[in-house]
Amino acid sequence: MHFAELRVLYHRLLFDLISRARAVHLEHWRGESVQRCSLLSIKTGGCSEDCAYCAQSAHYTTGIEREDLLPLERIRSAAKQARAQGATRFCMGAAWRGVHDGTEKFERVLEIVREVSQLGMEVCVTLGEIGDNEAAKLKAAGVTAYNHNIDTSPDFYPRIVSTHTFQDRVDTIRAVQRSGMSVCSGGIIGMGESADDRLRMLEVLSEFDPQPESVPLNCLMAMPGTPLADAPPVDIFDLVRLVAVARIAIPRARVRLAAGRTRITREGQALCFFAGANSIFFGDKLLTAENPAATADVKLLRELGLNLELLNEKQMSSVAAEPVRA
Repeated sequence: MHFAELRVLYHRLLFDLISRARAVHLEHWRGESVQRCSLLSIKTGGCSEDCAYCAQSAHYTTGIEREDLLPLERIRSAAKQARAQGATRFCMGAAWRGVHDGTEKFERVLEIVREVSQLGMEVCVTLGEIGDNEAAKLKAAGVTAYNHNIDTSPDFYPRIVSTHTFQDRVDTIRAVQRSGMSVCSGGIIGMGESADDRLRMLEVLSEFDPQPESVPLNCLMAMPGTPLADAPPVDIFDLVRLVAVARIAIPRARVRLAAGRTRITREGQALCFFAGANSIFFGDKLLTAENPAATADVKLLRELGLNLELLNEKQMSSVAAEPVRA
């Protein structure tokens, strides 16, 4: 959708906007199921990028200790625990600028993906910038989706990051699409951007062909030591409006409530679900930020009458076929 259309939608009366988004949601998503995704940081800290929101950047003193790539068995154990708690997608993030074919760390990631993909869940990774060769090999190893957020509008982006460009982000997404992996791409709000910046971000996302399969919407978690440490919390109605517009502009995408849910009341989350959100990250942490406990999420979804998306028959067959390990 073009920016002018998005802007008109965003500034409609709130209940009118939500009603339209709800109608679009029901048209494209039958039922009331919510996907639960688990996210694990498989390599933490020491990133060479200077993203102003990120506690893992080596440019800032945030108290986050650098950790090397986690051992395979530890990652596999975390994935199995996530599956047992109801996750249907397991996401793995590494604090790198990117990965390159032929390097030791990329080969280790491919080995990890092959193992995790045997557990029956969708497998998503976020490894920074990649090209066509890396994308093809990740898909062959079993990656279902690649996460690469565009974060904000093209115009505001240089105020948040200087070590790479907005076009670099787009180039990676194009490589992912050429490989046949689905794209998970969204942004972060609350970094000092305007409402128009948020809508420009949605404009870019909506004009990808195909559109992203999932759109995570993160509310900034202001991390001590980063340039955005003193940023104020996002207003809940701003988030609800963005969820609703995202649902209308990208109707077949899973609109995912991601970071920042610790600052959103149960009532605020309910309004987001009604406006079109149908996926959440759950677990104790999202990379380095706190996240609501899995049991609290299940309780809220059940109280709202929302179904918990389960593994499908094909995925369950994969789980049943999983070899027994000593």
